[in-house]
Amino acid sequence: MTDVKTPVDDVVEEPAGKPGKPIAWPLGLAGVALVIVGSFLSWSYDGSILNDLSINFYPGGLQILAIITALLALALLLIERGPLAKKLGPWLDATHGLRALGVGLTLYMVLVLVAISVESDGLINVNPGGYVSLVGALLIAVSAYLLPQRQLRDLTEARLPGWAEILSICVMLAAFLFIAAYALGLDDAWLFILCLLFVAVAVVGLFRTGALTFMSYAGQRHRKVLTLGAFVAAFLFPFTQNGSDANMSIAGSVLVFSATAMGLNIVVGLAGLLDLGYIAFLGAGAYVAAMLSASGFATIGWTPPFLVVVLIGACVAAILGLIIGSPTLRVSGDYLAIVTLGFGEIFRFSMFNLDGNNGPNLTNGPNGIPGIPDLEILGFNFGDEHVVAGVPLGRFSNYYFLLLLLIGGVILVFSRLNNSRIGRGWVAIREDEKAAEAMGVNVFGLKLLAFAVGAFLAGLAGTIKAHQDGAVSPDQYIFLESAFLLAAVVLGGMGTIAGVLLGATILKLLPEKLRFFSEYRLLLFGLLLVLMMRFRPEGLVASKRRQLEFHEEDEALAEEVEEERLAVQEAK
Repeated sequence: MTDVKTPVDDVVEEPAGKPGKPIAWPLGLAGVALVIVGSFLSWSYDGSILNDLSINFYPGGLQILAIITALLALALLLIERGPLAKKLGPWLDATHGLRALGVGLTLYMVLVLVAISVESDGLINVNPGGYVSLVGALLIAVSAYLLPQRQLRDLTEARLPGWAEILSICVMLAAFLFIAAYALGLDDAWLFILCLLFVAVAVVGLFRTGALTFMSYAGQRHRKVLTLGAFVAAFLFPFTQNGSDANMSIAGSVLVFSATAMGLNIVVGLAGLLDLGYIAFLGAGAYVAAMLSASGFATIGWTPPFLVVVLIGACVAAILGLIIGSPTLRVSGDYLAIVTLGFGEIFRFSMFNLDGNNGPNLTNGPNGIPGIPDLEILGFNFGDEHVVAGVPLGRFSNYYFLLLLLIGGVILVFSRLNNSRIGRGWVAIREDEKAAEAMGVNVFGLKLLAFAVGAFLAGLAGTIKAHQDGAVSPDQYIFLESAFLLAAVVLGGMGTIAGVLLGATILKLLPEKLRFFSEYRLLLFGLLLVLMMRFRPEGLVASKRRQLEFHEEDEALAEEVEEERLAVQEAK
């Protein structure tokens, strides 16, 4: 690469923002020191809880996470005033990042103390190290609010050498792989919750500094490297689980859920059609695969190759999408939601009734089709355990790799459609159907295509899901599953790829790891969606189009408020 002079190499003094207090920086350093010292001391008297936090000078997992957070805070303090200030100070918002880390670390330490007291019957079992780290976290938070606020440069102008940006992308993906492997390996609910809190604090802190914003720009400049690196990290994930079928089963379920949500993202995120019965298309693909399998309970005496089964299952789901779409897509809004909800229930009850008594014997009624054998493609049996590089890979790992290929194909289809003329037509329909029709967009045809393509992708996922689960039954495809799929799209960010994958992972992973919270799962999801609509309506990962729309709405609202204020002043 040719050497180009970057903005980082030519620092110009920026106008100062809000001034700070002189004591802020040393106070922050003292807080970092206390957190680290406290983490090397014992936090708990009882060594049988939280992976043993009772040993001095031998930090456990939770203590190491606190040390990592403290080191991130130290890096931000050095950016604010230190050897990193000249190079990174004009670009990164160390003050707001440190506030997020300080408040988050304080909350983290409070929850650690609560966990120790709950697990060991009282705060009396908390050792001094826990309180020392808590005081240090409080000092970091207080110092962050005393630091000055500076005028920053536009991060879109920031550049690093190409190799450095690629290296930073690789480090980010490696960190993601390590955290995912570590979190899935935690069996204790308190450990998992605290690990999630650590991840949230670190992500929010880096986002507030602008570091993640810079990484997003770097990812756009090196999109092929980011895509390839993401799939390599996902491919390496089973090798971090040491043959754990439980964790790989969860990972496989996440991929099925993500592929299905990506299909729904076409219908809801791009075309703007509210579908509350989408789980039926996943069920259609699963039932086709079950009926055409070699199961002793299969009702069709024909077992074609799996590739043929995949195509048949996906086409059946697409045909169902056309059948439900043709008469109903002339309605919109709440009426379309009610019709699709009814379709989902019709599918489920149809699977109940196709038992030979009320209709042809295709599905064995409420008993479903159990005993579906594992796939065997080109002599490779997905049910056998294989050892690769000394790591045992069980049947769920085998299906994970197959689902990884599926999710890659689904992402490719979605991205191509999104950037095509068809995708632009869907977005036009979503924004203003009447205006799109007036401009010559084939509204009905594109709506129907969105339903068919989304159903096709869900059917593909269903054919693999049937063999992975080993059985299908109508109870697997209830309305609640459609609601979770819709929540994954809205939570992650409608119209995006990374957002939907993130939303699907959150909504599928949390119930599996927090089973003690299963009775309050709906309450948790509802509260989460309400908070998202209030603080980040565009989703966790906002598409550029929707982010621009929300900014324009906010600006218009601000103008209206200002006009009303001026009118009131004139009246007075």
